[in-house]
Amino acid sequence: MASFPSPPVATPPRLAPGIPLATAAVLRPSLSFRSPAAASSAGRSSVVLRPSTLAVPVSPFRCTYRRAISPGLRRRTQGSGSASVIGSASGERNGCLSCFPRSRGRGRSGLARFAPCALPHTSGLSLHSGLSGAKVRRHHILHAAGPDEPHVASPTWSETTLDKPFDQAIEKEELEGFLNTPLPSHPKLVRGQLKNGLRYLILPNKVPANRFEAHMEVHVGSIDEEEDEQGIAHMIEHVAFLGSKKREKLLGTGARSNAYTDFHHTVFHIHSPTKTKEYGEDLLPSVLDALNEIAFHPKFSSSRVEKERRAILSELQMMNTIEYRVDCQLLQHLHSENKLGERFPIGLEEQIHKWDPDKIRRFHERWYYPANATLYLVGEIDDIPRAIREIEAVFEHTLPESEAAPMSTASPFGAMASFFAPKLPGGLAASLTGERSPATDKIKPVKRERQAVRPPVEHKWSLPGVAQDAKPPAIFQHELIQSFSINMFCKIPVSQVQAYKDLRSVLMKRIFLSALHFRINTRYKSSNPPFTSVELDHSDSGREGCTVTTLTVTAEPQNWSSAIKVAVHEVRRLKEFGVTMGEMTRYMDALIKDSEQLAMMIDSVPSVDNLDFIMESDALGHTVMDQLQGHESLLAVAETVTLEEVNAVGAEVLEFISDYGKLDSPLPAAIVACVPKKVHIDGVGETDFEIHPEEITDSIKAGLEEPIYPEPELEVPKELITQSQLEDLKLQHKPSFASLSKEENVVKIFDSETGITQRRLSNGISINYKITQNEARVGVMRLIVGGGRAREDSESKGSVIVGVRTLSEGGCVGNFSREQVELFCVNNLINCSLESNEEFIFMEFRFALRDNGMRAAFQLLHMVLEHNVWLEDAFDRATQLYLSYYRSIPKSLERSTAHKLMLAMLNHDERFVEPSPHSLQKLTLQSVKDAVMNQFVGDNMEVSIVGDFTEEEVESCVHDYLGTVSAAKSSNTEEHIEKISFQPFPSDMHFQQVYIKDTDERACAYIAGPAPNRWGFATEGNDLFNVIRSSNGNEVSESVNSDLTGRRRIDVRSHSLFFGITLSLLAEIINSRLFTTVRDSMGLTYDVSFELNLFDKLDLGWYVIAVTSTPSKVHKAVDACKGVLRGLHSNRIMERELDRAKRTLLMKHEAETKTNAYWLGLLAHLQSSSVPRKEISCIKELTMLYESATIEDLYLAYEHLKVDDASLFACIGIAGAESGEDMNDDELDLGLHGMAPMGGRGLSTMTRPTT
Repeated sequence: MASFPSPPVATPPRLAPGIPLATAAVLRPSLSFRSPAAASSAGRSSVVLRPSTLAVPVSPFRCTYRRAISPGLRRRTQGSGSASVIGSASGERNGCLSCFPRSRGRGRSGLARFAPCALPHTSGLSLHSGLSGAKVRRHHILHAAGPDEPHVASPTWSETTLDKPFDQAIEKEELEGFLNTPLPSHPKLVRGQLKNGLRYLILPNKVPANRFEAHMEVHVGSIDEEEDEQGIAHMIEHVAFLGSKKREKLLGTGARSNAYTDFHHTVFHIHSPTKTKEYGEDLLPSVLDALNEIAFHPKFSSSRVEKERRAILSELQMMNTIEYRVDCQLLQHLHSENKLGERFPIGLEEQIHKWDPDKIRRFHERWYYPANATLYLVGEIDDIPRAIREIEAVFEHTLPESEAAPMSTASPFGAMASFFAPKLPGGLAASLTGERSPATDKIKPVKRERQAVRPPVEHKWSLPGVAQDAKPPAIFQHELIQSFSINMFCKIPVSQVQAYKDLRSVLMKRIFLSALHFRINTRYKSSNPPFTSVELDHSDSGREGCTVTTLTVTAEPQNWSSAIKVAVHEVRRLKEFGVTMGEMTRYMDALIKDSEQLAMMIDSVPSVDNLDFIMESDALGHTVMDQLQGHESLLAVAETVTLEEVNAVGAEVLEFISDYGKLDSPLPAAIVACVPKKVHIDGVGETDFEIHPEEITDSIKAGLEEPIYPEPELEVPKELITQSQLEDLKLQHKPSFASLSKEENVVKIFDSETGITQRRLSNGISINYKITQNEARVGVMRLIVGGGRAREDSESKGSVIVGVRTLSEGGCVGNFSREQVELFCVNNLINCSLESNEEFIFMEFRFALRDNGMRAAFQLLHMVLEHNVWLEDAFDRATQLYLSYYRSIPKSLERSTAHKLMLAMLNHDERFVEPSPHSLQKLTLQSVKDAVMNQFVGDNMEVSIVGDFTEEEVESCVHDYLGTVSAAKSSNTEEHIEKISFQPFPSDMHFQQVYIKDTDERACAYIAGPAPNRWGFATEGNDLFNVIRSSNGNEVSESVNSDLTGRRRIDVRSHSLFFGITLSLLAEIINSRLFTTVRDSMGLTYDVSFELNLFDKLDLGWYVIAVTSTPSKVHKAVDACKGVLRGLHSNRIMERELDRAKRTLLMKHEAETKTNAYWLGLLAHLQSSSVPRKEISCIKELTMLYESATIEDLYLAYEHLKVDDASLFACIGIAGAESGEDMNDDELDLGLHGMAPMGGRGLSTMTRPTT
């Protein structure tokens, strides 16, 4: 529940919330390589110009290998933490959101974070509304790049507009008058303030239906702590939240709650249904009452304080990864002049040990009062006056008037310093005319003054002419760091986005920096660049009270100097020559298309995204607009932008790099290099890595002195397949739809209940699609190819995963270069990923259904299938990447521990781990190509499409572009997969330990064992339904019947999803018990979770318990976890536990059916011959299956979850100053051969909890 320290890159001005579609394409190759963790770590916050931050090249086809250990561990690496316990069974875990770097959208959470967003959230009124009716037409910058020019696709604006010159009749002062006009405010946002000073904001929002978000933000954080209070705000968050009885009463209602602390805020939030399911009672009063108790009336009992003290100390060790320590170093140097560099929310261990309840209570009394807090309500709240009355009834008398804090109407937060929430004339409500403030007339002066205003945080700005001494580059060297990285920081005041001119400035910066990112991460990736990634971020940070520009360069240690030179050289080239006309048109058009897409989705944005956006905007002082206002505003300012201004504004952003070392140039706020202590040299082995600050400075200056040349224009294809080419293909292949059944001539099946249509093409490709308005004019598509890594044999280990990565690295199709393919995606708002796992190869697309966006996506899929290009240099890069991943395993406690566990459990089967160096050496370009493409045969491919399209649109695309794929049917009637088996018992590998040398002590453990797959098959192909039938005496019951109340029920045991349903419910119950026992009662851990990995095609599955602890407690924690896992017979499952698990899963299912991505998952394998038990009833009857499951059903499934000593595997990992001495070279070799990181691409931790 502490906050991971926000790194110095932060959230840019977002002026309307939403789901960015094309901004990833604008800022990075829209088909880039990112691991699952990196992709979701983006969270909800919009992070500008931050490409994939893994130490891997960006690639046109985003390639991700989904590791085998468990889906939940993958989610934890994606960083959704949680602090609550509204029960693990209600979808919550035992961590707090803010403790993890990729969890919250409020601030930037780590330099390793990327959210694909350029300007999708910015947006207002048309230009003429601010110009007394004068109409401004687009001018010459767009005229030079019309739709008929070969180097750019058609822009969003009409040709008629492009042909008209800029209207010179508009006077300069009129234009300035418009640009100084305030942006419009959100028309539905209601603001108010109670007598005691509590501010509230209410926004009605329909998604998800029948639910709402309630967030209580108290404006206090680690920055407010005194020298002997470091971590006390976080301690209060724990004690207040987990000690609340009223919050506990929400258990079982379907509500989920959480909390987090950062530098300036402590936030308690509850995501709740609007009414109880049983009696239809309004839940808003109960939720508000719980928040009131948590924030303002907590019980600081000695027992609760001690319990949370143990949890926080465990949390401190859990989060103290090398990534956390790197981020701390970056903050310390960036903010060396103020408390932000030393007041990390988690606190200091020695102080956490000392505080008694009285000291904690005194800090609470100093800061936690209504006038220092803001309540946010977003969701299905139709009766606003009633909601206000509920707020008043609960909070009005929280503090007597005589004890209330002084209130200031000049700031949205009252207690916030001016740097954080700047003063607005007449108060916030008065300045934002579109926002109503029903309660402001009730505000009265208060009598007693508290410590309500914190001292401002002083920053040293990186501005031209500001006199300050240049700081030499700082170097952080550690034995657990694998690669070289350097960050150059520039820090300036936040420019509030409140008028059209502010939005215009943001737009111009986006265009300029998008061009820089594309140039570096596309042109250089076409060869073998010296860097692994270059990122440029320019964004605001409410958490730090500043705007930070960051250039981040990562590279292999031996290439560090060349990598710096290339990055700064390209920065200087862009600064000197600027963007080209084609670049400006291209990125402007993409931003406007994306903004238009968001405006169309105005009624589809989830409440939590709207809420995070409002909180963030308020913290930064930006005007809050809805998506439609945002789009109109963006269109208005786009009409006034010139190429010269774009280049001038962009050049200012880059001056701290391009003019480095010059007099009067802005000095970097900090330059920080994070480097390893030792590096691997081929033929030599491990050697010391030496680097000095002056060497870094010399490399920067050398790169800036390299000769520079202007950027040539790039020809961007409007189509990958022309109409004449398509006609030729149709004549050649004669595409048609074939029968879905051998028995009947049925070419189309439509299920009216689910809206699912099934088709099959004559070339064998199966098609599933669903038309839905979940996301306006947006579509998603997934190609699934059966086989995956399981098809690898003993002579081709790693061939599939390296092959998929090689295809991704190349990025070419047909005669089109990587750059052309990426810009084609930018112009058509396409995001695409290429992934592989143990069972399948996936290719996924997200596209806009405007300007033939769906046809463009299908064209790209056709080209990948028919005209893929395999390049030797791409294969070399892919091989080198996996070699680097492999060598980094011993530098991570979590990866090493999971590594050894999987090695033991799966009997050294390398198909479930990343390839070893020995295996990589045996691969060739031809072998990896064959391994991948041999799976791409007609009857082994299934394509599912979900979106807001018409039947005619989707069937035309399927017929034209998939029907013309020359995918021959598989020649192998029986797919060959080498046997997969678990390590037999007895074996000395059932329990193992890993030791890693580290400066700080940490411990973790994994416990795993066999489980059936989703469809009831176990190892050796045993069909467990035969066991169930024999236990029932071969009785056959009616599949669907009614209970005594008349509700329809289903015989779960006869359904093909029996194990999928019952094991999911068991997982919820086991998670809840692990939390309450191992964490809450015994105090042995901060983070413990149970996850299932149930395969669809392979005849096996497994479960994994992940637990973090201290070296002194980790063995006890493992024993306690085993006790919970095995204790379901002695401690029988209660009906209330099952009901709570059902509610959690059903509410999650109900919410996620509103998303296209979830429907893609439901459609998967619907026609796959390798998953024969998946049929339409599995989707139609899912809700009824959950509702019908009984405790006896769960115990029947539990019998096939192997938890005995002969089946269970465990591995404990311990890190410490002396730990590494216990591991000899033989043990290290044993751990490394045949085992690779479980976290996917370059991720070093897997144990972060999930919400």
